[in-house]
Amino acid sequence: MSTAAPQVDPDAPSGSAAAAEERAAPERTSGWSLLWATLSRQRVALGAAVGVGLVWTAAKVTIPQLTKAAIDRAIARDGSLATWTAIIASAGVVTGLFTATRRYLAFRESRLTETLMREELHAHVQRLHARFHDLAQTGQLMSRASSDLNQVQQFVVMIPITLSNIAQILAVAVVLFLSDPVLAAVALLPLPFINVASRRFTRRIHSAVMQVQAEQAQLAAVVEESVSGIRVIKGFGAERVQYDKLAREAEDIRTVSLRAARIRSGFLPAIDLLPSAGLVAVLGLGGHRVLAGRLSVGDLVAFNVYLTMLVWPLRNIGMLVALGQRAAAALERVREVLDTVPAIASPAVPRALPRPGVGAPVGRVELARVRFGYDPTRPVLRDVSLVVEPGTSLAIVGATASGKSTIVRLLLRFYDVDSGHVRLDGIDVRHLDLAELRRAVGVVFEETLLFHDTVRANVAFAVPDAPDDVVERAARLAGAHDFIVGLPQGYDTVVGERGYSLSGGQRQRIAIARAIVADPRVLVLDDATSAVDPTKELEIREAMRTVMTGRTTIVIAHRPATVALADRIALLDGGVIADVGTHDELVSRSERYREVLAASAVPDGSDASDATDAAGVG
Repeated sequence: MSTAAPQVDPDAPSGSAAAAEERAAPERTSGWSLLWATLSRQRVALGAAVGVGLVWTAAKVTIPQLTKAAIDRAIARDGSLATWTAIIASAGVVTGLFTATRRYLAFRESRLTETLMREELHAHVQRLHARFHDLAQTGQLMSRASSDLNQVQQFVVMIPITLSNIAQILAVAVVLFLSDPVLAAVALLPLPFINVASRRFTRRIHSAVMQVQAEQAQLAAVVEESVSGIRVIKGFGAERVQYDKLAREAEDIRTVSLRAARIRSGFLPAIDLLPSAGLVAVLGLGGHRVLAGRLSVGDLVAFNVYLTMLVWPLRNIGMLVALGQRAAAALERVREVLDTVPAIASPAVPRALPRPGVGAPVGRVELARVRFGYDPTRPVLRDVSLVVEPGTSLAIVGATASGKSTIVRLLLRFYDVDSGHVRLDGIDVRHLDLAELRRAVGVVFEETLLFHDTVRANVAFAVPDAPDDVVERAARLAGAHDFIVGLPQGYDTVVGERGYSLSGGQRQRIAIARAIVADPRVLVLDDATSAVDPTKELEIREAMRTVMTGRTTIVIAHRPATVALADRIALLDGGVIADVGTHDELVSRSERYREVLAASAVPDGSDASDATDAAGVG
């Protein structure tokens, strides 16, 4: 299965990423091919499970023959009942041991299948481009990685078990026909009707289970939104709104599940009833033949035991058909994600960034005549050209939605430009390996996400084995050390879900420290001090001056004090670079620059006049 987009000349205008993805998308393959490819990696272990199942079948089928011999010989003739009892008990022990082994191997391999597919799905989702994640629902992806793959696991666990049951059915049929063809034909007459019922059931159940899986994913999406957005929900007193959403989804699941249950209720009882009809016929016909002396009591007992042995295997096959339909629906939903080709991928032969200390300084960022729009018909950036020399800093200032953060996303290659070039150290980012590019550019985003882990682990996220002194130094530079040591367990304090046990400013300072530990050649602060109070911002600003030394830094900010961190400032207006200069130069000559700063977010405790004064207006 190919997961990389075909390579094209990245210097050529690429058009929209969506169009590129559409061109690159392969023909959708069957979900069963995905399962088969996964199972083929386990063929040895699965073969062992099937082999154990065949031994189990042989032992199981032998017991009625031993029972027949015990009745006809030990009871009716020679009285060696104890010997035959021991023999039958030994066969039962063998059957039990192989039953346990068969089930263990079946469950072990089914869980391995689930694990392999879950790992593949997770890895592929992480490779997918930002546009995919912009549109995908987290709950839907979680459903595919959890409940859908659980359906596949439940199907796979039945494969070795069902194959041994099929072998049992065939063995029983052979033994019955060898014993008494007429009685065997009567006993097995219902089997063709089971086949007809199975085909009809398969046709009807597929759409029903597809609906159940889809509705479960919708419910997962509502639950995920309710949990992740709990503060907004509580803030607006909207608990009832989310409850109503969940109630609707739960009712939809109940409705479609009942439809599937009605279909199953018409099929599974037939699997139980039809073999029982054969059993009744054998009792009637076989009883008369015993009375007539044409059949021994042992033969009749063996026949009845064999027929009872058919009930569970046939029911098992019916269960496999039902589970197979659920697995098919689940596999189709997993396949939908795996068939999505990443629109952004590393080139087949990537170029390497120059190493620090070899030749010219590293960290040069260049945007050359860049044009880009999330919707190609409505460009956000138009003919943007910028250069940030190694070791210098540039602040990008503009009104809300002017495209400041878009520049960062293009530098990280979350998206590809529609035309023009984004270069790092003279190399177009489309020529670089994605992992190397994103290690070279460290970003502190406006929306800070911390992981449910210790403070230390969050700071050292990009370098998990970073020494404690490196972690502490980064925290000090980010102005985070003092509040960290005041936490209950200091650096070993677990910050909780998304870090919400900390304030917004504390989370952002940890995020800044995280970027420092990564030691990128380009550091991007995407409005990273927006939640920091003014007094702490002064502390961070002084610390960041040290961090910026020798490292290219791009600052995207609204506050004048944050903008002042940079050596130069670029004013982004109307999708173009309207002006570039120092803060004092732009204040003196650009009315638009003064307007943007005056309209920017006002620090806590300030008013609009404070922002105007800070911008040098009035």
